[in-house]
Amino acid sequence: MREAKGLSQAEIATQLFISRQAVSRWESGNVTPDVTNLVQLAEFLAVDLDELVLGKEKDLHQSAKTLMNRWQFVARYWWLLFAIGGWLTWFIPRIVHAFH
Repeated sequence: MREAKGLSQAEIATQLFISRQAVSRWESGNVTPDVTNLVQLAEFLAVDLDELVLGKEKDLHQSAKTLMNRWQFVARYWWLLFAIGGWLTWFIPRIVHAFH
């Protein structure tokens, strides 16, 4: 992830106020960073902790609100039928009158 963003171990170490060797040990898997460093690293790399720790990219469909099915949409926005119906009852006669 660091390399994909074009960052060196030294740049990460400087940002987190740790040694470059500590970053190297994290990447090699010999040592794991503490929670504070994980949070700072995630913020610096502009990624979620899940992506940083688990390597999972956030699925855009899961992060967005769950998609509504047709009945949920009707249950939530039924009142729009009145607004659209009212507008159509005004608009259609105007169009018919314009073409006469």
